[in-house]
Amino acid sequence: MPGPLDGIKVLDFTTLLPGPFATLLLADMGADVLRIVSGSRPDLVELLPPFIGSSDISSKLAYLGRGKRAITLDLKKSRSREIVHLLIQTYDVLIEQFRPGVMAKLELDYDRLKHVNPKLVYCSLTGYGQSGPMEQRAGHDINYLSQAGVMSYSGRKETGPILSAFQAADLAGGSQSAVIAILAAVVCRNTTGKGQHLDVSMTDCMVPFNALAGTDFLVDGRSPEREGHLLNGGSLYDFYETSDGEYMSFGGLEPKFSAAFLEAIGRSDLVPGGVAPGNLVQVKKEIRAIIRSKTRDEWVRIFREVDACFEPVLTLEEALYSPHSEARGLVVSIPAGDGSTVRQLAHPIKFSKTAPEYRHIGCKPGTHNREVMTELGYPEEEIEQMRQEGVFD
Repeated sequence: MPGPLDGIKVLDFTTLLPGPFATLLLADMGADVLRIVSGSRPDLVELLPPFIGSSDISSKLAYLGRGKRAITLDLKKSRSREIVHLLIQTYDVLIEQFRPGVMAKLELDYDRLKHVNPKLVYCSLTGYGQSGPMEQRAGHDINYLSQAGVMSYSGRKETGPILSAFQAADLAGGSQSAVIAILAAVVCRNTTGKGQHLDVSMTDCMVPFNALAGTDFLVDGRSPEREGHLLNGGSLYDFYETSDGEYMSFGGLEPKFSAAFLEAIGRSDLVPGGVAPGNLVQVKKEIRAIIRSKTRDEWVRIFREVDACFEPVLTLEEALYSPHSEARGLVVSIPAGDGSTVRQLAHPIKFSKTAPEYRHIGCKPGTHNREVMTELGYPEEEIEQMRQEGVFD
């Protein structure tokens, strides 16, 4: 059965991680995604190793480009804009990731394209949005997290904020928010017959991630501090080092879980204090000493039958090949086009009737130039002339 977004056509003008990950999710769900990229200025993800086999495609491009077609256009040329206008007539969604004003300079902004296709859903994904004092500032994940306030109470009192190894603002604030916005706008379009412009700011979309601390602050006016509340180190909810230099994670906020945890480590005397005892610093010091007395795997065996939200910190290899990942199908083999397959991270959502579509790994920019131009009705000689004129550069 086709994916849930079968029939939805998406023009993708994005680069790096946020936009391409958003359109990856859409492609996995069955959308027809066409990447439009520069032929002379490669995206960073196209250049980063490792590279896959004889195709010479980076693993990141092979993943983020999964299931998408790709053409190259020099958007500064009028013929390229003509091609985009033709595409827009039959496409449902456009997503772009340029700084505000760039698409207007290219004459490809929403105010122009909505006259070509009034039903168009046009998503602009940026760091700080299409308006406001920071709209033109450059930024990356670390900056958006900082501007959203979440890093002000993340980390440790002694060392300050801590870098995470994944891009929370890019992926959660950017990619997933863009997908939510696009799908909501498509539903609205299907009801009203009208498209709209979506202004998705990665910083804006991270602000609601202050869901608990931010709600409290707006009531009592007190800014949260590092290691000052239940979820940022101000309780037993934390990471604990084991004797072999590995770590365990304790998340037992509820009394039944904290009691089970404390009893399992031989400290039933601490149960009355719960997850946030009055003498927290001393209690955590004693618990850390206990956890450091055994290896991570020894603690895993001890807690195998204990319901206490006490789990090991897995390496990436352990996580991707764990019984849970295998049972849930979190890694899949994708056709590479030469008869081989490439192992990739799977689409995470399970549909009971419309399973994700894994058509092929990402392809090099320009792979579908002639195919798409032919679909638009250009004869072969005109396509060759465009190539010679640098339209595809």
